[in-house]
Amino acid sequence: MPSSERRKELARFALERNIESIKNDLKNFGIKFDVWFSEQSLYDSGEFDETMEFLKKNDLTYEDDGAVWLKTSQFGADKDEVLIRSNGTPTYFASDIAYHRNKFLKRNFDQVINLLGADHHGHVSRMKAAIKALGIDPDRLNIIIFQLVRLYRNGEIVRMSKRTGKAITLADILEEIGKDAARFFFNMQSSGNHLEFDLDLAIKKSDDNPVYYIQYAHARICSMLRVLEKEGIKVPDVMQTDLSYLKTKDETDLIKKLSEYPEELSIVAKTLEPSRLTRYVKDVASLFHSFYNACRVKGEEENLMKARLILVESTRIVIKSSLDLLSISAPERM
Repeated sequence: MPSSERRKELARFALERNIESIKNDLKNFGIKFDVWFSEQSLYDSGEFDETMEFLKKNDLTYEDDGAVWLKTSQFGADKDEVLIRSNGTPTYFASDIAYHRNKFLKRNFDQVINLLGADHHGHVSRMKAAIKALGIDPDRLNIIIFQLVRLYRNGEIVRMSKRTGKAITLADILEEIGKDAARFFFNMQSSGNHLEFDLDLAIKKSDDNPVYYIQYAHARICSMLRVLEKEGIKVPDVMQTDLSYLKTKDETDLIKKLSEYPEELSIVAKTLEPSRLTRYVKDVASLFHSFYNACRVKGEEENLMKARLILVESTRIVIKSSLDLLSISAPERM
């Protein structure tokens, strides 16, 4: 083949293989995207040209030094940005505008959430400006900036280098520590903070490992309820149980924390910050372990036993619900 055709064919072949590999890694991580959107489709469908024509017709572009510029400075950005380079090649910013126009105006999204790495911080203001130039309320575009992850092994940072090709992939991490630990550790810090990911801690079967600590609390509850059920003791109807018997500090601390769950979920949804949920469920597990060590269930006076059974079952429900939302398993045996 001529070299230009050969390059296109090799790129197509490699792209298909790489996307399939990425999809497989994400599946193993517990993520499934409903739509995979091809940037090339914007050009093939004519949407890119349509978007550029819209901007031009509305006097939002100009030419300088052979390049086409967008008047982003008129819409809140620090400076104007290049759409088409002097050699005729579109910038990725230009295709990003067409892509967002597709989401907002073609597919009628109410809200768009973009996740970007810390090195794309400068993209925020210009993207918001471009959205405004399209006549769309920029507040409908939420951009979350993620900081870098530092991997630790044996107490030392795992050094990686693009130049030498030394890297640890998500697939490597999943193979080493499993999906549950990976999902929990990646969600332990808010998106704006650097994440220190301790690979040794993530595989520890001890209270030091937060995901193990939480899963063990759930498994401990399930084990307790199984043993009691074999003895004919079941979780009673909450409407027929006198919960005023729950008076100790360990009981009331756990009750208060469980009562915060609906509000915690509301805040997580509004702030788009799942790390808050990982911290919350860890607190629940900690309070339950304290309750378990301080308060007996079996062998207590019947009314107190029933009240404590309700508290134990309520804790199980909240822990499982939290882990389900994080797509982390809640084992019944460990």
